Amino acid sequence: MSALGLGGFASQRFLRGLALPEVPSADRLGRVASPKVELHIRPDSTSQSLGTLYEDAVVPWLREVVGYHPYRFNQRWVETPDGYLWSGTVQPVQNEPNQPVDLLPMTSLGEGMWAEVTVPWVDLILDNPPARSPWLKESLTPRLSYSQILWVDQIRTDDSGNPPLYRINERYGYGDIFWADARAFRPLIEDDLSPIHPEVEDKRVVVNLTSQTLSCFEGNREVFFCRISSGAKFNASGEPVDEWATPIGGFQIWRKLISLHMSGGTTGGGYDLPGIGWVTLFVGNGVAIHSTFWHNNFGVPMSHGCVNARPQDAQWIFRWTTPFVDYDPGDVTVSMPGGTRVVVTEA
Repeated sequence: MSALGLGGFASQRFLRGLALPEVPSADRLGRVASPKVELHIRPDSTSQSLGTLYEDAVVPWLREVVGYHPYRFNQRWVETPDGYLWSGTVQPVQNEPNQPVDLLPMTSLGEGMWAEVTVPWVDLILDNPPARSPWLKESLTPRLSYSQILWVDQIRTDDSGNPPLYRINERYGYGDIFWADARAFRPLIEDDLSPIHPEVEDKRVVVNLTSQTLSCFEGNREVFFCRISSGAKFNASGEPVDEWATPIGGFQIWRKLISLHMSGGTTGGGYDLPGIGWVTLFVGNGVAIHSTFWHNNFGVPMSHGCVNARPQDAQWIFRWTTPFVDYDPGDVTVSMPGGTRVVVTEA
């Protein structure tokens, strides 16, 4: 481990710090995706509170039920063995550790592979301090969450029987490089990007801001439907923020990336998010359809202009729309007239 060049971290302390989380044994799990959420005795925010769960707490997800929250449009709740959590702050996750690979494939950028987090969360150790990314500077315990996708370019093992580590980074990030437990990452394969219905030419995506839904059409036939979260026109204080609204009109997809670091906004209203997967850009200033891991409040405007979607929905849209993307390099830009048409409407 001394060859890792990990600053002042002793090898055993380093590895202990990167142990995978201990989570409940259940078919379905939920990860608290907000700073905190109240656990209630019934699916009702006015019912007795049984305590507070904090960010990254993992609970068994028994089922989703309809309840009551007077201050929310979303009335869905997650039932756990100990009580009920409002679903908008609970990310559906799995706990699926992986067998680490022994060798990395050779790509146009050298050895490396795309990898997706398949456990509720995984701790990181920064390899090249000081921190550069805003999210990392503000984080006391840097972690990645379920469904985030990053680039792996090195593997390290030791002689003590400890799990291998992956060195992970972002092709379009701020330059931060991390080490993490390799078992937390599933290598993406070609099938994860394989085009859906590539023989069909007449395709369009329709985003309805009123209903907060997205539909994919082949001609006049709807072939896919999901809930989304578009741009929020008001900030947390209820003040209008026009620049957060998702633009209305007809657009063409101009770029797609397997993973992208996205940031913007201002102090107090900004965001900085690494490893966002399945990014489909359709407006020149960076508006995209993309995977979302920081909330589960789909059906309600939540973003700073983009179209938030569940990871599995964002991946389907990514595979179905044009231009299609090759695993290597996992990024494609097309000139006008562009790819699949995206229509954003309030009708």
